Amino acid sequence: MIKRRVHVAAAAIFSSDGQEVLLARRPSIVDQGGLWEFPGGKLAPFETGFEALKRELHEELGITIKKAQPLIRVPHEYPDKHVLLDVWQVHAFEGEPYGREGQAVRWVRLEDLYNYAFPAANMPILRAVMLPREYLITAEEEDGAVFLSRLERALKEYGVRLVQLRAKTLDDKAYQERAAASLALCREYGARLLLNADPGLLDKIDADGIHLTSERLMGLERRPVPSGKWLSGSTHDRLQLEQANRIGCDFVTLSPLRTTPTHPEALPLGWHDFQQLVEYAGTPVYALGGMSCEDANRARAVGAQGIASIRHFWK
Repeated sequence: MIKRRVHVAAAAIFSSDGQEVLLARRPSIVDQGGLWEFPGGKLAPFETGFEALKRELHEELGITIKKAQPLIRVPHEYPDKHVLLDVWQVHAFEGEPYGREGQAVRWVRLEDLYNYAFPAANMPILRAVMLPREYLITAEEEDGAVFLSRLERALKEYGVRLVQLRAKTLDDKAYQERAAASLALCREYGARLLLNADPGLLDKIDADGIHLTSERLMGLERRPVPSGKWLSGSTHDRLQLEQANRIGCDFVTLSPLRTTPTHPEALPLGWHDFQQLVEYAGTPVYALGGMSCEDANRARAVGAQGIASIRHFWK
């Protein structure tokens, strides 16, 4: 059976303080009726995603977009159709949103989103909405006091809210001690901490999740952490992106975008190839490899969640 292809523009509309997002409820008489979704609709012939978004939000909610940027593109296979969700993050708009077509709409706090039932295709959007733009990967640092000082500086001065504890030079005992200290510091600043370690370490250190090296990622057959924990993975090509989706990674890093001192032998992707892989990924992707905050908007423009970096946040 040849599946019909449906291209949909959708919006993650944030409140002025960035703590709430607007949801709409699907009418009971339509496909997947009664479920909540991010507002939007199908593209008309010859429309771009952004043009469709502006039209749909005005027709459905009575608002006019003033500022928006790409958030994520999600391909999803249903039994009868192939859907591509072209999702935009709306930062500014005019008007007060309401259900112009009789649908229920509601502002929902980010931490409450998982209490709502969504179509399966919307799940990557939920993760993209809840994740920050910057992802700190810690540098190798032998001195524990210096390490914590630099971590606190990144949390305080850069406002980092997502951290991966990478410390390959430490033995297991030292890594656990540093993980416990890092977790306490991240909790103080409201940041999430992922451990670049064996997933079983979560039984000892109640961090927010696990980051998988590409080697660990490719050796797994199923998701190694419960759904209440975050799972990220290192990817470098399409095969690894496929594996990340297969085992249920919540987000990934994709690298190297540029040549870096830590991996000078690795062939950089460049922005063009990076964008092609991001569009295929179907899950939030952080650009990694020579990134700084100055690259954040460009990364978002080609569909990335944001940037991941060691040196920029650690220098």
